[in-house]
Amino acid sequence: MKKYNRVIALLAATSMTATLMAGCGKTEAPAQTDTPAQTTESTDTAATEATVAEETTEVDSNLPSLVGVEPDTRLASEAYSELWDVDSYQTESSELYNRALGEYYETYQKALEADNLSERYALQAVAEAKLLESGVFIPLSTRGGNYAITRMAPGSVTTTLWGNDDERWHNALITTELIASEDIQALRDMLKELRGTGTYVEKAKEYLADKGYTLKDSYNYPSSSDPVTWDVLATSRQADSRILIQLYDGLTEYDVENVQQPALAESWEVSDDGLTYTFHIREGVKWVDAQGREVADLTADDFVAGMQHMMDAMGGLEYLVQGVIKGADAYINGETTDFAEVGVKAVDDYTLEYTLEQKTPYFMTMLSYGVFAPLSRSYYEGQGGQFGQGASAGQYGTDKDHIAYCGPFIITSFTEKNSIVFKANPLYWNKDNQEIKTLTYVFEDGTDVTKTYNDTLAGTVDGCGLNTSTIESAKADGTFDKYKYTSNTDATTFNGFLNINRKSFANSNDATVAVSEKTVYEGQRTTIAMQNQNFRLAVCSALDRAAYNAQTQGEDLKLMSLRNSYVPGNFVSLEEDVTIDINGTATTFPAGTYNGEITQAQIDADGVSLKVWDADTQSSDGFDGWYNPTAAKENLAKATEELAAQGVEISKENPIQIDLPYFAGSEVYTNRANAFKQSLETVLDGAVVINLVKCESADDWYYAAYYPETGYEFNCDMCDVSGWGPDYGDPQTYLDTMLPDYAGYMVKSIGIF
Repeated sequence: MKKYNRVIALLAATSMTATLMAGCGKTEAPAQTDTPAQTTESTDTAATEATVAEETTEVDSNLPSLVGVEPDTRLASEAYSELWDVDSYQTESSELYNRALGEYYETYQKALEADNLSERYALQAVAEAKLLESGVFIPLSTRGGNYAITRMAPGSVTTTLWGNDDERWHNALITTELIASEDIQALRDMLKELRGTGTYVEKAKEYLADKGYTLKDSYNYPSSSDPVTWDVLATSRQADSRILIQLYDGLTEYDVENVQQPALAESWEVSDDGLTYTFHIREGVKWVDAQGREVADLTADDFVAGMQHMMDAMGGLEYLVQGVIKGADAYINGETTDFAEVGVKAVDDYTLEYTLEQKTPYFMTMLSYGVFAPLSRSYYEGQGGQFGQGASAGQYGTDKDHIAYCGPFIITSFTEKNSIVFKANPLYWNKDNQEIKTLTYVFEDGTDVTKTYNDTLAGTVDGCGLNTSTIESAKADGTFDKYKYTSNTDATTFNGFLNINRKSFANSNDATVAVSEKTVYEGQRTTIAMQNQNFRLAVCSALDRAAYNAQTQGEDLKLMSLRNSYVPGNFVSLEEDVTIDINGTATTFPAGTYNGEITQAQIDADGVSLKVWDADTQSSDGFDGWYNPTAAKENLAKATEELAAQGVEISKENPIQIDLPYFAGSEVYTNRANAFKQSLETVLDGAVVINLVKCESADDWYYAAYYPETGYEFNCDMCDVSGWGPDYGDPQTYLDTMLPDYAGYMVKSIGIF
């Protein structure tokens, strides 16, 4: 079954209850502000059937219009599905994508056809410039960059930018006491010096012992959400994977010095043409159940089973292997039902072979993500699981007692919104080298902004970030001066998305939650405005992101975690000199040039007032390159003129209303939402009004704009509750998320597909 058809079927099935307005279509949720940060630190081109065109600001008969339309006084949440149909939604999505992101798409396809890696990187950077200039989203921040206190030693986990290995806790070094600021810095310096030598862990243990610290074999982690599924191959949500990553091992694993090490694969070879990867699977590895009882031997076939189940489940991971693994695209799109035609083979019990469509330089970096997780075929089938597109998984993955484990931990206890307790797997193949024997996720709902700080002092959890409230408490009790450090930032990018085709005006899981107060007519006005590029850029340029970020990070560090691009500006660099076309001018970028510098060059050539790269710091972080009140007013003036021809007035007397859901149960997030509102309304002189829509719980907030599976479910005009972390070491891992026709995971966040 094609993914497109599957989503359309979902739309049809839910259209009778969805609350929709009349129309003229690696995520990560932000961590609670007191969650500890680390102390260290294939492309589906389904849209080619449609004509790709630049977004135009000219008014034509194809643009929606409210000229002569009488205002509708009904609440938008009362306009039900009879006002739309599945076919029109698909058509709207395609047309809106082409108008808003057509230039990005066209440029990105050229990047994927590049002859060499450096040219590919350069053209990907140009494509990102077009993506940012579209204004469909604004980068907000990254993880980290805040004050924190911890019992976890720096270098406890990898700081590799991609995959899930940075959330594996089995070898973390946890002390019984909070670690002093000076010792955090000393260990960071040691890690930097020893990286790549394989000696850091033992040196760090010696240092901690000399300083009087005692290591313990437990780690207590504050968590703000429970897993939605226990099937790691059926989810791409970080909220699920950060828990499930503890329960299985991959073929390889990045160590704390960022070196890729053998895990379930003892060794591997790559063919001379770069198309075949052969892995030799470790013998003697056992699958166990939740009681630690052996259920099967792990073999090469379990990786074949895992890959097929992942493609069958369509949980948002499958696009990663389309165009990468031979035959994957055809299987996922239903063009073949025989998985034997897919390039994943068990040559024998302990030899696994992947055959690729084309040479893929980043293939090995993909292995640390859940898409390559193994699945015990016999256990899965014993739970009623079947293989094949649309097949049932039976009871598999429904809870902790219906999965098989091959990693360092099993889950012995789960109490919803309370705790998840992991114990060391008694049959784990590497148990003799495992530091942590008990891992506990302690649920913290974020409603009490001081709770996790107090729990850290009491030892209930082993670390926390300091928010604007607890910074003052820490200063008063002496904790701040003695133990605080500044956490490093990472490659996760949190964004503010603008919904250009809003359909839902209450949460899809509960129509009584996060209900919009806008009328149908007001909703139509907002949607038409959101479809105008100048209006979107006006909104993006009007947000004082530093003031917004200060509400969570504090005034001292408000700039540190600000991100100005989607792909971190220093994610990759050119391996050789490259000459590309920048608006008709042949431009040469020397070897060593970072992707962010090229993105900035294209933005400058296009005359767009954005700064996404700082040449002095060689970074896309740590400054606010979007906030520009002058540019915001200029863009709004252009949008006002253009939209007037469509019957949409923008003025202080008749403003565009933008619904922003926020977590009202948290004082910190409430303050952040108010900073958002104040900034936009002030800069745009009241011509835009931000309606803050209360979500009393974090789950309500997530259901508004993080949990939805399709664009029509997004219950917001703007949202700031979702981000993306890289799955592998190529900019494609970010840029693919904005592909059309249900191929791009994040494109739903702008209300289409």
